[in-house]
Amino acid sequence: MTFRRRLVQVPASSANLGPGFDVMAAALAVHLELEVFEADEFAVDTGGDPLPTDRTNLCVRAFEALHTADGVHFEIRSQIPLARGLGSSAAAIVAGLMAADHMFELALSREDIYEKAVELEGHPDNVAAALCGGFVVCPRPEDEGLPAPVRLEPPQGVEAILVIPGSEEVPTNEARAALPAEVPFSDAVSNVASASQLALGIERSDLALIRRGLQDCLHQPHRESLYPRSMELVRAAPDTGALGATISGAGPTVLVWSFWQDTGMVVSELEKWAGEWAEVLRVPFTPLGADVPEL
Repeated sequence: MTFRRRLVQVPASSANLGPGFDVMAAALAVHLELEVFEADEFAVDTGGDPLPTDRTNLCVRAFEALHTADGVHFEIRSQIPLARGLGSSAAAIVAGLMAADHMFELALSREDIYEKAVELEGHPDNVAAALCGGFVVCPRPEDEGLPAPVRLEPPQGVEAILVIPGSEEVPTNEARAALPAEVPFSDAVSNVASASQLALGIERSDLALIRRGLQDCLHQPHRESLYPRSMELVRAAPDTGALGATISGAGPTVLVWSFWQDTGMVVSELEKWAGEWAEVLRVPFTPLGADVPEL
């Protein structure tokens, strides 16, 4: 008898990218792997990570949005830190949906997977980057439905460095609760200018445009009380030789943008700055999104 078995690999993601709140994101070469196979009974193995081992597990919930998990064994291995602003929930959702689609040959399109993932996650940027890879710009929902994300290749010569605080966590709901209901007109205009320069800079691999495009007025300043040291680093990042820095998603991880020739020096300066407070990781932007490799 042949048992169905599938392996899904999904990258981490950094959302917002400064001015692109809920619209822009990038895929990072840190992965969640989900292996599913038919078994005598339902089970979840998290590899020792502090994740639910029942049907409340996010991979399972996403899987069951498409097909029952009865008689399916889930093995989850993730390099993505939890509650650090690196898209762990988006990766889990995309992995569960992709696993169900491929295991039971549902023949869903990427657009179908994207729409279901956004429905489960509640916002599009992380799931778009996890699914598509590279950099994404997510159009807002329309009356006719949810437009597909616009994908850009990672800019040539630009590398990512993650500064991940060791003990701080920022739940997404708390980060969203810190945002004001209204913002000054000047701040809105400033963010439009920055986001436009950033998108164009990524598309052109233009370092000057990327540097200017990392400025944000809409969300990072209002959340500073949740991650004061992270925001201190965002402001100090250019002094290390970096192009700049942004809070990754809801935080507190900081995404530092660097030209490749400067990255070694920048990492060294960041390690001095971070000390025991945070881990510094050189993590490439990846053009590759969710994948189901052959077993």
